[in-house]
Amino acid sequence: MNIIRRNIPNAITCLNVLSGCVAIIFAFHSTRIYGSLTGMQCAWIAIGVAAVADFFDGFMARLLKAYSPLGKELDSLCDLVSFGVAPAMMVYNLSAGSPDSPCWLPWMSLLIPVAGALRLAKFNIDTRQTTSFIGLPIPANAIFWIGYTALAGAEGTGIAALTSPYWLLPVIVLESWLMVSPLPMFSLKFAHYSLRDNRLRYFLLLAAVILIICTGVAGLLWTILLYLLLSLFSK
Repeated sequence: MNIIRRNIPNAITCLNVLSGCVAIIFAFHSTRIYGSLTGMQCAWIAIGVAAVADFFDGFMARLLKAYSPLGKELDSLCDLVSFGVAPAMMVYNLSAGSPDSPCWLPWMSLLIPVAGALRLAKFNIDTRQTTSFIGLPIPANAIFWIGYTALAGAEGTGIAALTSPYWLLPVIVLESWLMVSPLPMFSLKFAHYSLRDNRLRYFLLLAAVILIICTGVAGLLWTILLYLLLSLFSK
């Protein structure tokens, strides 16, 4: 039973990477219809499942007291796939599917997983990031790109200018830099649930709900921008 208990968090982490791989596959079929959803929308859902698994593996590790060096390294490897490579492939296919996009632009999306790998490697050896973050967390990067692809209109109904190299390339570079930047960011995970110590987190959650209700999936982009602003000015 002890072996099973110790490996429950790792099994949930493996669900994270499995969902990330599914998101990558759907991203390459972004315009194909699956039931009532496009492939891009399925990719969003798969990354969402990966994010839920990423939250619950840590939760279960704390609950079962099943911490391990293996679990920490496995978590980072899975996060790179689900929140680095998968959103990059969404951006790649969004750009490649635009008739006005130059042939080189989709390849610029590969900056996202490179920066994500550097961010995770730094996080694993940085003792300052136990209760807060330095640089944008890689799951927040994935959430941003879900909102971005929704706003750009993966189905051809959004803001076409967002796939222009004059807009998309600077956003890719900026978002990648944010992950490896020295900017202090508050942690999105709850150590406990008291209002006093979690005011920013509760405010961000409430704002996210309102933004998604008002603007749909694109509200995730505005949520991450709000997270950046709160982190910059909360001090």
